[in-house]
Amino acid sequence: METKKSARKVDTGVVGSDLSEQIKEATKENHVRAENTELMLSYQRGQVKLPQYKLLLCSLHEIYKVLEEELDKNCSHPAVAPIYFPQELARLEYLENDLEYFLGPDWRGKVIVPAATHRYTQRLREIGKKNPELLVAHAYTRYLGDLSGGQVLGKITQKSLKLSGNEGLSFFFFPGVSSPNRFKQLYRSRMNAIELTEDEREAVLKEAVQAFEFNTEVFDDLQKLLCVATEQSKSSSGHFPFPQLKHITVGLCVTLATVGMGMYAL
Repeated sequence: METKKSARKVDTGVVGSDLSEQIKEATKENHVRAENTELMLSYQRGQVKLPQYKLLLCSLHEIYKVLEEELDKNCSHPAVAPIYFPQELARLEYLENDLEYFLGPDWRGKVIVPAATHRYTQRLREIGKKNPELLVAHAYTRYLGDLSGGQVLGKITQKSLKLSGNEGLSFFFFPGVSSPNRFKQLYRSRMNAIELTEDEREAVLKEAVQAFEFNTEVFDDLQKLLCVATEQSKSSSGHFPFPQLKHITVGLCVTLATVGMGMYAL
């Protein structure tokens, strides 16, 4: 799903030749919008709810499942190989641990995701098959955003949800990365060294903008899903109309915060 923002011409000469800096510049407006959403501000105030957090984990699981499958398939591609760090960055196993903690051993049968999540994963499948170099944009915005904000967000979530330990918070921690700052420097240097034509570089910058838009659309869809469930709950004599959502719902604010807080620390 192409957005107006992702369709605009990206000025690749604004901040020099480093791809990482160009992505940061190209997505600046998207970052500001995400940072000033009601959900982002709510998260910063420590108002994350457990039902929200669970539902977000479901969407993150689907997104990372597809992203990491496509990175694995294309790990020898010249644009993907330099930024392929499965041992250090892969999130799927940690998300599965968190989902099992909150939803139980049969969690796979309880996962619910909105249409925007499916659109996001369909795009990842498409570029993995046709234009693997565009995976660079999604890997960079997701992994380095998560790595930048992970530990801080983990602590905020732990406090908000009154969790006694780190169980249920695996997503936020990167045991394979001893120094996030040094690793981010390595990652950026590897990414900046990828050889791209002018057209390919322009396409990667547009894809980074679209990656941000996909994430925002996921948050919006999750918000709508939760609002509908809440309203119908109020009008059904206290009976929750969607029992699955009552047990699986998740917090959009975490990812908004990951994108908002993490992106400018990349």
